[in-house]
Amino acid sequence: MNKCWFATASLLLLTCMPGALLAQVADAGADGPSVTSMPTVDCRALPAAPQCSAADGQTAAAAPPVEVPADTVAPADQPRESLHDLMHDPQDGKLDMSRWLLEHRGFLPVPAVISDPALGYGGGLGLVFFHRPAGAPTTRTTTDGRQQMIAPNVYGVGGMKTENGSHAYGGFANLHFADDRWRYVAAVGKSSFNLDFYTPGRLLPPVAVGYNTDGLISYQKLSRRIGDQSLYLGLSWLYMDQDIRFDLPSDRERFSDKEVTKRNSGLGLSLQYDQRDNNFTPNSGWLGIIQGTFYGKGIGSDTAFQSYRGHVYGYLPVADGKLVLGGRLDTRWANGDIPFNRLPYIDMRGIGSARYQDTRAGVAETEVRWNLTPRWALIGFAGAGRTWGRNNDFGDAQSQVSKGTGFRYLIARQLGLYMGLDYAWGPEDETLYVQFGSAWSR
Repeated sequence: MNKCWFATASLLLLTCMPGALLAQVADAGADGPSVTSMPTVDCRALPAAPQCSAADGQTAAAAPPVEVPADTVAPADQPRESLHDLMHDPQDGKLDMSRWLLEHRGFLPVPAVISDPALGYGGGLGLVFFHRPAGAPTTRTTTDGRQQMIAPNVYGVGGMKTENGSHAYGGFANLHFADDRWRYVAAVGKSSFNLDFYTPGRLLPPVAVGYNTDGLISYQKLSRRIGDQSLYLGLSWLYMDQDIRFDLPSDRERFSDKEVTKRNSGLGLSLQYDQRDNNFTPNSGWLGIIQGTFYGKGIGSDTAFQSYRGHVYGYLPVADGKLVLGGRLDTRWANGDIPFNRLPYIDMRGIGSARYQDTRAGVAETEVRWNLTPRWALIGFAGAGRTWGRNNDFGDAQSQVSKGTGFRYLIARQLGLYMGLDYAWGPEDETLYVQFGSAWSR
């Protein structure tokens, strides 16, 4: 299925991901969709929206006469700004949604093209809203003297449907308080997905076991910055209540009772360090996150297990910013009585969702962005992933390789937000992705 950020990172964590896969993204700390993070969506703020005036086409209420400098009063007959002007950047005249999003509380439509063989072809649509409270600061100074932008609040709703009968809908909020010292992420969704689980295939070829997972999922996370560093300590809670039905009733015998569960409830602890210059489409800096989520009967889970994730994203501009080199290292592991649909998997463009699973999973990926013009960019990427643990050792596991290309357009200059398409080739499939911000936003 399409692994674009919900948020993710960003909005499409709920609208583009099966519940089981969303849970694994949530385990990793969806501060976002890295909108996309948005998964969690997590973007950087800009100057506050100006107050409405007669120039904005608003009618002022009657008030006692006061002396106002003549040059601050807009002419009464000044025409209302057209939608065309609002959707174009006054600096270069190009299509740009910055003012619509930041000054007029507009929404950004995020389409989803789903072509993953796990779900079949389909589509979805998310609406992302941006808001920064009046008077809130737009930047803060880090301990090393850098200016770091503070994100606005982001809200979103969305839904999706595919040809194999899978569908989902949900919403999220990513909020910032006290000069970005506190962050809060919340997401809730309803989904029904028809998926395949692949047997290990050690002695015989892998077999696809078809099943349906239907139910609710909720994710909450509260983070606090430690001192003046770009370091955040987070506490999270993930709750899933889903019914699992197998296409063939006899396939139920492949799994133990602890591997097929209805309720998963886990508390998580995370540590995040973020030096990226922009959370939507970074040009420099790096992000590092480690997180563990602990599931137990005492907090409402049907079984006890633990899931962990550690990942680093890095970005290096070269040739005066014409090229941006990116690198990603990502590892996931799980212990305990792990439900079959919660096993770690290879999460990478070009590889089907949850196609390769085991108790351990690792990915190494690189990406190059070539900024052709101030608005347009080309993308090239390649990577490899491997799973191991329960079914084989790391040395015996086979690496799965994918590669691809795409393009980006700077849709909101003031946010540094790019959107575009990626086309990826994997071991079995070719897949198209709609990207909102970075493909690594979750």
